[in-house]
Amino acid sequence: MKKIRAAVVGYGNIGRFTVEALQAAADFEIAGIVRRQGNKEKPAELADYEVVSDIRELKDVDVAILATPTRSCEEYARQILPLGINTVDSFDIHTDIRGYRERLMALNKETGTVSIIAAGWDPGSDSVVRTLLQSLAPKGLSYTNFGPGMSMGHSVCVRSKAGVKNALSVTIPLGEGIHRRMVYVELEDGARLEDVTAAVKADPYFAHDETHVFAVESVDDVRDMGHGVHMVRKGVSGKTQNQRFEFNMSINNPALTGQVLVNVARASMRQQPGCYTMIEIPVVDLLPGDRADLVQQLV
Repeated sequence: MKKIRAAVVGYGNIGRFTVEALQAAADFEIAGIVRRQGNKEKPAELADYEVVSDIRELKDVDVAILATPTRSCEEYARQILPLGINTVDSFDIHTDIRGYRERLMALNKETGTVSIIAAGWDPGSDSVVRTLLQSLAPKGLSYTNFGPGMSMGHSVCVRSKAGVKNALSVTIPLGEGIHRRMVYVELEDGARLEDVTAAVKADPYFAHDETHVFAVESVDDVRDMGHGVHMVRKGVSGKTQNQRFEFNMSINNPALTGQVLVNVARASMRQQPGCYTMIEIPVVDLLPGDRADLVQQLV
């Protein structure tokens, strides 16, 4: 069986765990790693792989896994799709997913490629669970409660602010889908906490949540990559009231994101050209193996 050749674009937390997930997947091989610095100061754990600064330097890439900050996903996708390479990403700005999907769709159709976007765990695998729960109780309310734990997207956002050397954003669930953001920052010399706080609270990542910003000497001293979610739906099945469903998980945040990205990279090879979110693709396509065998095993 021909293996899927995947390139990992970006080698931060998500990129590292994506490489581990690819190493554990028998139906994949790693075509290479794309980093801004290319082969300079190549990490020891990548000794067996090509490390380049431009994906064009790699051969026979089927799919590019974009392990990049959310706000650069579209830029990379637009560079890579015209090469005939599929892209998958964990874009996590919920309010712009529809627009992002629409913007890529025409390019996917033009280039005959597939993109699967917003494919982390939320948005992503949690979106699939929310969809299933809503189908089981079409009338009702759903609540998604995150944490407590580190939010990678929010942390990256804070690190982009002027005066911030390093940052950690922790999500605290308050119940019924309401959250508090606890932000810990290492400040650059001369930076003022008041200015950083104002910039963080004005950003769309934080503007709709209660947010507190604290200066710390070392972000690493308070960092924990654990996270989790508790989803609840209470509603009506048919005409029957008081149906209640719950879903819980506790996770290592970047490890699960890396696994989901590998799953959707596999699924991208089984779709028609276009741009998709996870709720639009058959869940069985996330798994390796023959579909009939999977039906026999799982149904």
